[in-house]
Amino acid sequence: MSAFQHLSINQLIQMQAESDELQIVDIRDAASYEAGHIDGSVNLTNENLAHFIGDADMDQPLIVVCYHGISSQSAATYLNEQGFDEVFSLDGGYTAWHQANL
Repeated sequence: MSAFQHLSINQLIQMQAESDELQIVDIRDAASYEAGHIDGSVNLTNENLAHFIGDADMDQPLIVVCYHGISSQSAATYLNEQGFDEVFSLDGGYTAWHQANL
């Protein structure tokens, strides 16, 4: 079984509508995050990773976002290995989210 699940934009929209307890982390660089990101997401970097893991609710769904949905897969696997129960990688990443005008 995979350490994470793939998540489409439509599935993310549905999850957001059903729960306000999603954790969304954006692993892009700070400048890209500042230029645009999914509302409610946190910019996760090497500098704040340990703090995030220490403070996060491991039982809440965790969505990982990158540029195109490639790097987020490795990050999602890593976060699952750190103890997060339900980890998703957003297919198409922030680029697809932005192109969908969300």
